[in-house]
Amino acid sequence: MAKQFPLRRAWALVLVLACLLAGRAEAVEVSASAAILMDMDSGRVLYERNAGTRMLIASTTKIMTALVAIRDGSLGDTVKVSREAAYTEGSSMYLKEGEKLTLETLLYGLLLCSGNDAAVAVAEHVGGSVEGFVERMNDTALELGMEDTSFANPNGLDDEAHYSTARDMALLARAAMENETLVRIASTRTVTIGGRTMTNHNKLLSCVDGCLGLKTGYTRAAGRTLVSCAERRGQRLIAVTLQDGNDWADHQSLFDYGFAAYPAKRMAQLGHELAEKDGVPLVAADSFAWPLAQGEALETSLELDRELTAPLRMGTRVGEAVFSLNGKEVGRVALLCGETLAPRVESAMSVLRKYR
Repeated sequence: MAKQFPLRRAWALVLVLACLLAGRAEAVEVSASAAILMDMDSGRVLYERNAGTRMLIASTTKIMTALVAIRDGSLGDTVKVSREAAYTEGSSMYLKEGEKLTLETLLYGLLLCSGNDAAVAVAEHVGGSVEGFVERMNDTALELGMEDTSFANPNGLDDEAHYSTARDMALLARAAMENETLVRIASTRTVTIGGRTMTNHNKLLSCVDGCLGLKTGYTRAAGRTLVSCAERRGQRLIAVTLQDGNDWADHQSLFDYGFAAYPAKRMAQLGHELAEKDGVPLVAADSFAWPLAQGEALETSLELDRELTAPLRMGTRVGEAVFSLNGKEVGRVALLCGETLAPRVESAMSVLRKYR
């Protein structure tokens, strides 16, 4: 029996290693009731937990408020603060009734100080009323594919008709990160504007490598909510946690996991030769990258919609490159002819020879 013990230990070690390898794709866990980690450019979900569950979202609502305001308003607009805005409950940038600020100043107060008062002032100015602005918020949500989301106010105060999901909030974050003005404001740590100095509540800006912002949130009913984005080596990831008492650490763990386990592989680069067919170089009309786990590989196939024969001008669209993972298409890029193909012109001597 004594001789068999080392063998048993060896088999136990093998089983442990096998379990670790099998579970490598789920090598991160969070404290949140709901969470998601998404590659921003491709939309691929790298981790999720109850991501489709409808929940309160608190002040992460203000990502949508800012997006609608920037799209429909003008940063230089002068906004007069109403009594309703000045006396809004909860977190505040301490607006005073009757004071006048630019919309840009209010957006800093909205995203850095999480001002509920700023949210109402912005909504009244851009939407004509809070109700009119909320309608625009819900229209934008539908436009972005946020099918399990409903907004009842511009600040995130608790309401039965105000909810979203981790997945929907990631879709919102993708749209927000495409807006340069919103990113500029949300990634600002400290600013002095309109006679106010404001500091961002988002601690991830100083403790997570490559963090670009977005928004924190808290109410007693919603708990701590957090939406963030980080960029490393040209790849951007979005993390969302809802009802999470350990959100700062969880977002850092999610980003470390995602960038290590799913690095983006660039399959095509704008203006670079992607393939060759019948001796003709085919150039990518756009860039394309996809996050891949260890052992995964994309397959590339060509779909040409015309023959590569003269006459054919350089830059002419000739088809598409299709990228697939495990037999499922994940993207495609248009292909352009990489050189001009001119008709062959016979020399005068060769023509004469034909008639001798």
